[in-house]
Amino acid sequence: MPYPDRFYPVVDSVAWVKRLAALGVGTIQLRAKDLAPAEALALVREALTAAGHAKLVVNDYWHAAIDAGAQHLHLGQEDLADADVPAIRRAGLTLGLSTHDEAELEAALRHEPDYVALGPIYPTTLKVMRFGPQGLARIGQWKRRIGATPLVAIGGITLERAADVYAAGADAIAVVSDTTQNPDPDARVRAWLGQTAPSARASERTRDTVL
Repeated sequence: MPYPDRFYPVVDSVAWVKRLAALGVGTIQLRAKDLAPAEALALVREALTAAGHAKLVVNDYWHAAIDAGAQHLHLGQEDLADADVPAIRRAGLTLGLSTHDEAELEAALRHEPDYVALGPIYPTTLKVMRFGPQGLARIGQWKRRIGATPLVAIGGITLERAADVYAAGADAIAVVSDTTQNPDPDARVRAWLGQTAPSARASERTRDTVL
């Protein structure tokens, strides 16, 4: 299976991790802010159990990720500056890194990340951002720059916008409010999974051709 999966939800609780894993989501990021070290470790351990076969990506808490035996980590630029990347690599963790401009991309690429995230692609009200919307053209620029390294697009992306984002060059889309704030989150997740399952679409095309 690819890492990260093309649909890459970001959530803030173990309850969401468990819910998404039960729906068949392959990659889930746990992003909970302002935790003490002991709280972060307990949360990561609980989330790893809740994730089951899904790939759990720990946001920011690299000490907790190492201590809990996690396999995947995501860092923002501020956290990257304070992180011990050699220790993270020695622990066998994959490393995804956020980027917003050329300087941050340069900093990220020096660490040979397992994926690069770019955002926000569209306006987002989820949190105050230092950077304006990147737009679809920037996705193509970033993808040409990083080559085979997976590119994750994030920020204001809805299911209705997904096709354009993938077409622009994104390998995966990180989704927050379009699922967790949807009136029917389970149905929305299933719709995302249906759109990002190329094998299923290929099977349907084959079946239609045979019929």
